[in-house]
Amino acid sequence: MAMVRFFSDPRMLDHAPPIGHPERPERLASVLRHLERSTVRSACATGTVREATDEELSRVHEVEYIDSLRRFEREGGGRIEADTWLGPQSLQAARLAAGSAIEAVSSVLDGPQKVAFCAVRPPGHHARPAHAMGFCLFDSVAAAAAHAIEVRGLARVLIVDWDVHHGNGTQEIFYADGRVGFLSIHRHPFYPGTGMADETGTGRGIGWTKNLPTLYGTPRKEIIRSFVSGLEELAERTKPELVLISAGFDAVSDDPVGDLGLLPEDFEELTHAVQRVADSHAEGRIVSVLEGGYDPIALARCVEVHLRALGAETP
Repeated sequence: MAMVRFFSDPRMLDHAPPIGHPERPERLASVLRHLERSTVRSACATGTVREATDEELSRVHEVEYIDSLRRFEREGGGRIEADTWLGPQSLQAARLAAGSAIEAVSSVLDGPQKVAFCAVRPPGHHARPAHAMGFCLFDSVAAAAAHAIEVRGLARVLIVDWDVHHGNGTQEIFYADGRVGFLSIHRHPFYPGTGMADETGTGRGIGWTKNLPTLYGTPRKEIIRSFVSGLEELAERTKPELVLISAGFDAVSDDPVGDLGLLPEDFEELTHAVQRVADSHAEGRIVSVLEGGYDPIALARCVEVHLRALGAETP
């Protein structure tokens, strides 16, 4: 039996920012081509993808914001903010990305696979409750976590974000929640400028956020040690019933947007650390959702390493 359920949809390639934009369709196309050529994709079960509904998105985004994006699309779209664009198919792609993550949560809770990976775009972890930001329109991982709690009845969820950029949108959405833990290891100082170590939550959420800002040039093994230690500490505090990964791969060496000096094989160690936590607290249940990674070839290799570590191997 396949160990991993795989979610993707070619319609997400239709989101097309202007030529030269880092978050281009070739990112996902490269991943899908690479996985098809390897044995990894054939070793996965296939998940059903659908668009997230307004109700599902409104658990983490303001209704007025969702409506404003729809109006902007009808008016012809364009640049929403400094580096985020909305074109004719962008909202469909973003809804498919969020819907994939939501369906993946239901999939791992219902079985038989306890692990899912969502090869999606655009990324989501910078999207704030009422603002697009950093290539992101809707926060797919946040919507998936809210679905796990509000619809599926879980009491505690942990989101692990190893994208090179701090997941400011995800942090903001759950900062005072007290049901969703958030761990981010990210390059700092760097975009978006948030994610300091003293940002630990507020109200019911105090202690449920842990940030690991990391200087450029930090040795790879030190980065991994910091991640493992921080993850184990937060997981012991939050005792999650499900672990979600904001799986950005722009910390890989020479990524044109990020780069924290990691190698593709380092993501195997990061993945295994998450697996240990999920095995200890969450019955092994993991949903991983693609975020950043802007060298299409390196991104494809990192995703393959990640999927193999999750269990996508041909017997």
